[in-house]
Amino acid sequence: MQLKESLIDLVFNKSLLKQQVYNSTKEAFELFRSTTREIIEQFKAEQSKQGKNVRFEFNDRGDFEFEVKFGGDVLIFMMHTNVFEFSRNHEVMKTPYIRENPQRSFCGVIHIYNFLADSFLYQRDNDLGYMIGRVFVNCEKHYFIEGKRELGMLYNNFNNSLISSETVQNIVESAIEYTTNFDLLTPPYDEIKLVSVGEMRNNFDKKSIATGKRIGFSFQADTVE
Repeated sequence: MQLKESLIDLVFNKSLLKQQVYNSTKEAFELFRSTTREIIEQFKAEQSKQGKNVRFEFNDRGDFEFEVKFGGDVLIFMMHTNVFEFSRNHEVMKTPYIRENPQRSFCGVIHIYNFLADSFLYQRDNDLGYMIGRVFVNCEKHYFIEGKRELGMLYNNFNNSLISSETVQNIVESAIEYTTNFDLLTPPYDEIKLVSVGEMRNNFDKKSIATGKRIGFSFQADTVE
């Protein structure tokens, strides 16, 4: 029995491409990790200078995840271990950069989530977090971001955007800026006016009633504030 040469080429070429994408994404993620750690250290230094009591923490959570805490917020950065391709209908697929070489459409993904720090502190398991951005990185270390406000509008030039220390710093700073301006709003009255006896018994404040920055609101509302 002899394998088809076309099949051999397909398996080897696709596997090598995905390895390249994975390596590029892992390098980018480690750059996010080190840069974010440095930014938090700078905030701590400023805190000492100004004598202000604001919490800043950096915590590693494994090879593919880390978190930062500042004030009442948490940002969690997570790298997915798999490689993805944009759908045919995605705007990126229409660019000359992808049409010139379709392999450039295969990307690794780094997700950025925002949670309330109190959600973890008080173990409020029903609280909600929001993905404020996801960073796509291809085999050539070009990147593209889908995200909210500062993130989504500033970093969407896949053709020319290359991952570097400077660009990662800008992305992290933009994520912190967006999170700081993304305030906790009181939910509509009708969303929380009824509470069961079980919810009250299980501790109203901690676990049963979900808390999030936009509970009961359309997430898109933050684009028109």
